[in-house]
Amino acid sequence: MSQFRKSHRPAWLIILAACVLVGMSTGLRQVMGLYLTPMTTELGIGREPFSNAMAITNLVWGIAAIIAGAVADKYGVGRVVTTAALSTMLGLYVLHVATGAIALAISGPLLGIGAAMALQGAVGRAVPPERRTSALASLGMAGGVGGFLAFPYTHLAIEYLGWRGSLLLLCATAALYLPLALIVAGRPSVPAATKSQTLSEAMAEAFALPSFRLLVLGFFVCGFHVGFYSVHLPAFVADKGLAPWVAVWALMAVGAANLVGTYCAGQSAKWIERRVSLAFIYLMRTFAFLALLYLPVTPTMIITASALLGFFWLSTVPLTQSLVAIFFGTQWMSMLFGFVFLSHQAGSFVGLWLAGRLYDATKSYDLMWWICIGLALIAALLHLPIRERPVPRLAKPAANVPLAKA
Repeated sequence: MSQFRKSHRPAWLIILAACVLVGMSTGLRQVMGLYLTPMTTELGIGREPFSNAMAITNLVWGIAAIIAGAVADKYGVGRVVTTAALSTMLGLYVLHVATGAIALAISGPLLGIGAAMALQGAVGRAVPPERRTSALASLGMAGGVGGFLAFPYTHLAIEYLGWRGSLLLLCATAALYLPLALIVAGRPSVPAATKSQTLSEAMAEAFALPSFRLLVLGFFVCGFHVGFYSVHLPAFVADKGLAPWVAVWALMAVGAANLVGTYCAGQSAKWIERRVSLAFIYLMRTFAFLALLYLPVTPTMIITASALLGFFWLSTVPLTQSLVAIFFGTQWMSMLFGFVFLSHQAGSFVGLWLAGRLYDATKSYDLMWWICIGLALIAALLHLPIRERPVPRLAKPAANVPLAKA
């Protein structure tokens, strides 16, 4: 059952449009690593300014996600997507005309605002609770498709148009957000069986719950891994004397494996507690990082390790999003997940900033791989005490309220 008062659009159409938006946004975001080497070389700057700009993007994205989530939960996601489109286009254009580190610093916040779409609430409200994790997993799978397609798309654009010309093409691609915003637009309504909350009440309830605080802390690690790996892998590959196509194929392998991993994560919620799945995901990431430290660096190894990491890449997202919905319901789902996501983006900020700083100081990524391993183990432990149950406000009336029909 859709809870959009002003729309009669079916759930599948809302989910499809949201998936296309997530795929394009994820693709445009993840290909930024392909610009690290050509941009820093032509502009004559080190890797740290570029890495810092991408770090600012991720941090602003996290902050903007809370605001975008609150707006989407209150007024609908259409205006959020429109803002994201315009901000993304402007950020990419600033990169196109960049002449130094200042332009990079300006583009960072613009791209961060452009990445904050807050679509999970619209999708979560479009389906009944028993289908929610699978529906949210479709967003993660769409992100994998977007990454898989965006890397060859952008790589070829850079090859034939140069890095500046390719950014104009990406700018035009981002304009496609605008017609899709019309499909997901609509003012959300509060389910009849749920007592309405104010924004401040929802925030107070969330941060009083220990399981929510653990979820917030654990998601920091996911952001640290994703931000660092997606931006710095092309440079790591170049440092090892391998051709640029290796990084492109490796990041494509991340996207392809992410499809399978995210689907499996979405289905696993039927049989395995989400907290256990999340702990397992973080534990398995350590093997990919160990491979990059100890195995001979060849194209096959890089692509294989990336595929392994990709299987456990965005598979954290539907599990984390659905836990937020289980804890608190869907009224403020986008906004509350925004706080969890801010932690993720703070992790991306730290990972990108630290990678740039450590590389410029040591000319190696070895220490970063070890830090990734340590944080993965910490995250696995943080998720185990989480309790997968709703807050008392939802738990008591739930027994007397029938599930909404699809």
